[in-house]
Amino acid sequence: MTLTDQDTGIERSDASDDALVAQIEALGHRMGAVRDQVGRVIFGQNDVVDQTLITLLAGGHALLIGVPGLAKTRLVETLGTVLGLDDRRIQCTPDLMPADILGSEVLEEAEGGRRSFRFVRGPVFCQLLMADEVNRASPRTQSALLQAMQEARVSVAGDYHPLPRPFHVLATQNPLEQEGTYPLPEAQLDRFLMEVRVGYPDLESERRMLIETTGSAQAVCDEVMTADELQAAQDLIRRVPVGDRVVDAILALVRAGRPDLSEIAEVRDAVAWGPGPRASQALTLAARARAVLQGRLAPSVEDILALAHPVLRHRMAVNFSAHADGVTVEQVIDLLCDRIA
Repeated sequence: MTLTDQDTGIERSDASDDALVAQIEALGHRMGAVRDQVGRVIFGQNDVVDQTLITLLAGGHALLIGVPGLAKTRLVETLGTVLGLDDRRIQCTPDLMPADILGSEVLEEAEGGRRSFRFVRGPVFCQLLMADEVNRASPRTQSALLQAMQEARVSVAGDYHPLPRPFHVLATQNPLEQEGTYPLPEAQLDRFLMEVRVGYPDLESERRMLIETTGSAQAVCDEVMTADELQAAQDLIRRVPVGDRVVDAILALVRAGRPDLSEIAEVRDAVAWGPGPRASQALTLAARARAVLQGRLAPSVEDILALAHPVLRHRMAVNFSAHADGVTVEQVIDLLCDRIA
């Protein structure tokens, strides 16, 4: 018997897909347990938690942007615990050198007087790396981190050293203090699957936070998954079916954001550069992960609309005249979403 999903346009056979359906449903339940554990420590940031989990399930990296004190560091530490990942933290500063992140070779002398070089691994050799205030690192250090993000390996003294798997970078930026910073170039921004905006919690969440974090006992979270299970989940996400309707929506959304291809006059007039093919790939993977996170077997156009802002806003820029007129990237993305809704 064949089932047809009206929302996604996918036809599937019960006999051939029972195992895949069972695996997807099991992963959805497991991710629900992950969300519950993270929610014991992180208050009032449900969208931030979901978008970060989607990024990890999709096998990508995330850029967290928010003012200090919004639990960005605590979120990374909590995810490391709940997902069973080896997590590290780097505080980026202008004097941070690539060797401080990647590691370096040191000269050692054996008992017989023989000398040799030994590679000492840096903090990047972990499974979940937090790069705090990444835009304060120099361009040279940023480029070293870029190689690790893109290739999952580092090059030191001509030798390649693979990073542990899985490997994810959650970098943070402060949107207010820009003195002494080095804006990330477009090539590095494009390596982040999502740009996650971290806002203030609502009143009830902040009230709960005050009560539960200022007492003698504080909530702790438990491990729900292991690193190997996360890798298996990432492999499963790539097997989640995507219907033609969803693929068409992704292509329409991304291609309409390119000023030289767009049929929308406002986009042609306002956008300096639009999203590339990596944006389409990111939307496809993220939509699959969001569907599973919400307990569904396949993504829908609703997932594309929900993920358009975090996936596209760091992959586009408005030109000078549009910026002078007060046009923002968020407004352009809203316009693109209205076209496919």
